[in-house]
Amino acid sequence: MKRPLALRLSALSAATALAAAAGIALTSPEATAATGGVTGYATQNGGTTGGAGGQRVRATTGTEIHAALCGRASSSTPIIIEVEGTVNHGNTGKVSGGSCNTAAGVIELKQISNVTLVGVGAGAVFDQLGIHIRQSSNIIIQNVTVRNVKKSGSPTSNGGDAIGMESDVRNVWVDHATLEASGGESEGYDGLFDMKDNTQYVTLSYSVLRNSGRGGLIGSSESDLSNGYVTFHHNRYENIDSRAPLLRGGTAHAYNNHYVSLNESGINSRAGAKVKVDNNYFEDSKDVLGTFYTDQRGSWQVAGNVFDNVTWSSPGSENYPAGPNPQSTTTVNIPYAYTLDAAGCVPDVVRRTAGAGTGLQVSDGNCTPQTPAPDPSTPTTPPPTTPPPTTPGPTEPGGTNLSLGAGADGSSKADGTSYGNVRDGNLSTYWSPSGSTGSVSVKWGSATSVSRVVVREASGATGVVRAWRLLNADTGAVLATGTTAGTATFPQTSLKKITFEITSASGTPRVAEFETYAS
Repeated sequence: MKRPLALRLSALSAATALAAAAGIALTSPEATAATGGVTGYATQNGGTTGGAGGQRVRATTGTEIHAALCGRASSSTPIIIEVEGTVNHGNTGKVSGGSCNTAAGVIELKQISNVTLVGVGAGAVFDQLGIHIRQSSNIIIQNVTVRNVKKSGSPTSNGGDAIGMESDVRNVWVDHATLEASGGESEGYDGLFDMKDNTQYVTLSYSVLRNSGRGGLIGSSESDLSNGYVTFHHNRYENIDSRAPLLRGGTAHAYNNHYVSLNESGINSRAGAKVKVDNNYFEDSKDVLGTFYTDQRGSWQVAGNVFDNVTWSSPGSENYPAGPNPQSTTTVNIPYAYTLDAAGCVPDVVRRTAGAGTGLQVSDGNCTPQTPAPDPSTPTTPPPTTPPPTTPGPTEPGGTNLSLGAGADGSSKADGTSYGNVRDGNLSTYWSPSGSTGSVSVKWGSATSVSRVVVREASGATGVVRAWRLLNADTGAVLATGTTAGTATFPQTSLKKITFEITSASGTPRVAEFETYAS
C-alpha cells in the first residue's frame, strides 16, 4: 500500500535534514545502478542488486553510514553508500530512525534491504569494527577492508567476525574485499566471513582473507543446518589455520580460489554439507579438503584442482581427509552459468584481481584480468595499486619480475610463514627457515631464462643474512654467491627452478621477496 504523497515528501525532507546534520552529502537518484557483475548463488532467488537505482550518499565515518540508512524513506528504499576513509569505534555511533536499527561499535545492516556499501576514492577501511548483517536482504559490500575485529580484549565488535550474517539473511554479494586479522581465538579474533541461522544465497568473490585462525563458517553448530547456497570464487585464503570455510549442512561452490598456508585444515564439509570444488590452487597447506573434528561427515565433488606441496593426515576418528588423492563423493548441480580459469594460472590471476583497491578487476575466464566497462551509475574506485610501477634505479632491475605467479618451495619453514610469500609482490609477508639457515626456491612449469635476482629481506630483518648461494636447481650449479642479500647477476641461464640457499645468518632470516628477471 502506497503512503500519501505528503507523508512521502515529509520523509524525504527528514532524510535530507538528517543527512545534513550528520555532515553527509546526498546526490540525486540515478536512473539505474549497475551491480558490477554479481555472480554465483547471489544471482539466484531473484538476484542481488543492492542499492541499484537509489540515491548515492558519501560517508567518511560509521555514524554517517548509519545516518544514511536511517535517513531513507523506508527500510527498503534503495541506497548506495560510498565510503572513503577509516571507520572505527570512535566515529561509529548509533543513529535512530524508522528505516534503520543501528548500534554503536558495529556497522549494523539490520532489518533492512536494498543497500550497497562500496569503498571509493582513497579506499574504505573498517578498523577493529565489523560489518553485521541481520534479518536483511539484497546487500552488496564491495571494495572495502575490514581488519582486526575482536570478540575478546578491547575493543570488541560483531562477535569477532569481520563480516557476519545471521537470522534470516538473503542475497548478499561481498566482492573485492580484504578481510584480515592478526591471530586466532587466543588473541581475541573469531571468523572473517561467517553465515548462520538461516543465511542463504551468498557470493564471496575476488576477496582476500588472511592471517586468521578461522576463515569462516556456514552454520554455527551441527544443528544449525538452515544455511547454504554460497559461492566462493577467485578469493585468496592466506595463513589461515582452519575453516576455509567450515560447512555445516547446505550447499557450496568453490572455484578458482588460491589457498596458501592453510595450517590445520581447509574446506571442512560436515553434517551433510555438499561442496563442489573446481579448478582451485592449494599450496603449502595441510588437509585442504575433507571432514574434520566430527564424525558427522559431509561430501564433495572435485575436478581440475592443483595440490602443490599439500600434506594429508591419516584418517581416524573425527578426521576424514579427502587426500592424498581426492575423489568425488557426491554430485552438486550448479544452477548458474560460470566460466572456469585454468587452475595453473589461478595464483597469478587472483593476485592481480582479489582484494580492495585492485580496480574491481575480474578474470575473463582466460586467466587475463579485465577492468569492467564503466557504468554512469557505478561508483568510481581507485586504480590498481599493487604492485606499483617503478622506475629502474641503480639497484632496481627493469622488466618483469618473473617470480610473480610462479611456484615456490624450499626447506623446512618457520611456523606461520609460507614459501609463496617470497613471490607475491608484498613486502609485508615473508618466508623464514625453521632455523638460521635454509633454502627457498622459485619454479616454473617450463624452462625460463633468468640472469638477475633480487632478494629483499623483510622490515626489521635487513642484514640478517650473512652468506648465501644461488643455485640452478635443475643441475645443482652455483650461479652466484654473496655475503648480504640484494642483487645478483650472472650469465643468462635457462632453468625451471632457482634456489636461494642461506648458509649463514646472524638470526632467523626473513625473506620478503625473491625476484627473478630475464635481464
